[in-house]
Amino acid sequence: MSMPQTARAARLEARISPELKQRLEYAASLRGASLTDFVVQSAQDAAARTIRENELLTLGEGARIAFAELLLNPPPPAPKALAAAKRYMEHFAEAQASE
Repeated sequence: MSMPQTARAARLEARISPELKQRLEYAASLRGASLTDFVVQSAQDAAARTIRENELLTLGEGARIAFAELLLNPPPPAPKALAAAKRYMEHFAEAQASE
């Protein structure tokens, strides 16, 4: 399984033990890939998994219910939020009038 040929502008080097290199070469051979292709694909897979795990928010049942309840029945805005919205709208109106 070889990777598509794309322009490669960056280089990555790593010092590893001979035992780990042998293990990676063996794993690559099982896939029919070069060592480089195997390591790059494995790194891409690990990066995607790590990003997904850290960007995905998982809620328990109680938290999901509370979240949905707040979306469906939000509390009234706080006075400071209302004042900020009013200032924003006034500023926006002034900006529109000056155009």
